[in-house]
Amino acid sequence: MRELSLHILDIARNSIEAGATRLLITVIEDECADGLTIEIVDNGRGMAEEELRHATDPFYTTRHTRRFGLGLSLLRATCERCGGEMRLRSIDGHGTHVTVSLPWSHLDRPPLGDMGASISAIAAGAAQVQLTYRHGVNGQWLTIDTNALQCELDDVGLRTPTVLQWLSRHVNAQLREMRAATLACGPDR
Repeated sequence: MRELSLHILDIARNSIEAGATRLLITVIEDECADGLTIEIVDNGRGMAEEELRHATDPFYTTRHTRRFGLGLSLLRATCERCGGEMRLRSIDGHGTHVTVSLPWSHLDRPPLGDMGASISAIAAGAAQVQLTYRHGVNGQWLTIDTNALQCELDDVGLRTPTVLQWLSRHVNAQLREMRAATLACGPDR
């Protein structure tokens, strides 16, 4: 995958397929500390110890629709290539927690990509999931909570095309504004 947002989308879809009803996605961009952290936490069915041991093996999957699972193994390879790390914790019956830490400035770090499109796609495919998306850029924060958003929309469904398009544009516009407001690291920041 060429963008980290696609890894996030893949893991979120896995969470939804694992029966998650709550999904927390946190992205922290900190250029001054030279760090990018991504956390995805769900309350899905989790993994037994045996599954957890093999979760990053590309030729292991619990799905019946395909014989291999590349998502976590590709993400782990990206982390290793960039001098970062991926931590995977899971408790059978209680959910999974994926944490990725990468050096912000590493030459091989893929771009974050289109977070708006990924968040919109997750919201579209997760009718019964409370999605909370938190994104920090050098100390400024954007938070999207699909339950709160649905309350604001009243009779208009969150998953209508117009709302999903707005969500995608809103996320990307907010991230652009936050990045523009904190372009440089220095004593004034």
